[in-house]
Amino acid sequence: MADRSLRGIRLGAQSLQSEEGVVFHDRTKHTYNCTSCGRDSTLTFAADAEVPDSWECRTCGGEALRRVGDTTATVDHSDDKAARSHWDMLLERRSLPELEELLEERLAFVRARRGGGDVERISA
Repeated sequence: MADRSLRGIRLGAQSLQSEEGVVFHDRTKHTYNCTSCGRDSTLTFAADAEVPDSWECRTCGGEALRRVGDTTATVDHSDDKAARSHWDMLLERRSLPELEELLEERLAFVRARRGGGDVERISA
């Protein structure tokens, strides 16, 4: 421990750990071409990893497709679900007449709670 003393070493500047006995995992590089901006990105994956055919572009956030040789991979989007909004999910649970009735109940509650004096304070 005497030869590995922390005295005189700035913390974070050097690592006291050596790479002795460390076995690095095999890696492969794959290139992705963005369909929006045309930028190429090279990503490194583990050699035994399942490499996706599409990746999010680092620059514009568009879809980048993996390039295999001179061609790009094709991605089937037929199984993708359409994004549902809060309104779509609400309409799955309630009908429009039910929603209108609930709105009228809540407005009546708010108007009753507010009373006549609060309206003047708000507008002033």
